[in-house]
Amino acid sequence: MTDERILSDVTVLDLTTFVTGGFCTLMLANQGADVVKVERPGVGDDNRHAGPPFVDGESPYFWTVNYDKRSVELDLTTEAGREALYYLAEEADVFVQNYRPGTAETLGVDDGTIRECNEEIIYCAISAFGQTGPWRERPGYDLLVQGMSGIMSVTGEADGRPVKVGLPQTDLITGMWAAFGIVNALYERERTGAGEYIDLGMLDAALPWLTKQAGRVFAGERPERMGTKDPVLAPYQTYETADGYLNVACLNQKLWRAFCGAIGRPDLPEDPRYETNADRVEHMDDLEAEIEAELAGKTTDEWMAILVEDAGVPAGPVYEVEDALSNPQVEARGSVTELDAGDERGTIPVVEHPLQFREAESGFRSPPPRLGEHNRDVLREFGYSAAEIDDLAAAGAFGDDERD
Repeated sequence: MTDERILSDVTVLDLTTFVTGGFCTLMLANQGADVVKVERPGVGDDNRHAGPPFVDGESPYFWTVNYDKRSVELDLTTEAGREALYYLAEEADVFVQNYRPGTAETLGVDDGTIRECNEEIIYCAISAFGQTGPWRERPGYDLLVQGMSGIMSVTGEADGRPVKVGLPQTDLITGMWAAFGIVNALYERERTGAGEYIDLGMLDAALPWLTKQAGRVFAGERPERMGTKDPVLAPYQTYETADGYLNVACLNQKLWRAFCGAIGRPDLPEDPRYETNADRVEHMDDLEAEIEAELAGKTTDEWMAILVEDAGVPAGPVYEVEDALSNPQVEARGSVTELDAGDERGTIPVVEHPLQFREAESGFRSPPPRLGEHNRDVLREFGYSAAEIDDLAAAGAFGDDERD
């Protein structure tokens, strides 16, 4: 196994706030990229202040999308701040921003301007609706995109109102598309030597995830909210047990028969309503009542032993988040770890990323940065002398209250 991380020779300038760009550059940092987070002096990424709760005045939500980055404060409304950014851009490989269309041009950090500094740079512009189209200038956040992408229309109970997915799904989807696009562009640059411009809209990013629901529309049907039921599989949903909830997933006839035998209902597969998967989907409500009546007699743990350990049926509990982050499987895989912050924060919990390579390393090595923690270190590494950094500070590049 080599000590080199796959993206260890890639430098990223991250001008984003909140989650879309933050999760993108987090993924790149996890694979070894040097991510320099350029933040507003004295304020920083708005996500630093999201919450509550707060730990030592900072939101743990910020931590989860900013491990392994370095923070530099630059006031881009000043000539000195822009000069420093342009200098960094000359040596960077990737430039990521998630301003509303038009803002980058106002600040002087648009693709054309940055490409004058470095024509081989990979420039990724993330926005709610992309850089073109009638909605391009609209503001947009995860909630709005979940609604406009159709996700909310198929989330929730059939007789209830549309429901937002309980995590910032379209932010994270967009961040993953951005990271995927950037790595593709870096690969293409290795082949051609040419830089790239990536225009990524959150709404565009969410639509490919509709899959089953889009397929129903293409077939002339109207997808609807179904709670935890599935539009094309049954049983494939959540059922209530004596003390909680259990997910059951029977994707073929063998599993269906094994499940019925395990719950003491070998008669169900012989019922014409439940003989095939198509039959079960058509009579899903009746099937739910039959199954839930049986599962209500035992606890979730008891059913896990009967269904999974004894019968080999795919089933799993519905965990609270705390249990999801701390269980034997997560611990065995090292999926949640800690990093020593080296300051008053002590140790900071880390949700690791899942890629485990055989021939290369990955994973986070440093805690999320304090605002402006690396002002002078980064500029020094990029070639500024101490005197030149002092001149930038005096000209207001780092704001009025520079951090050492």
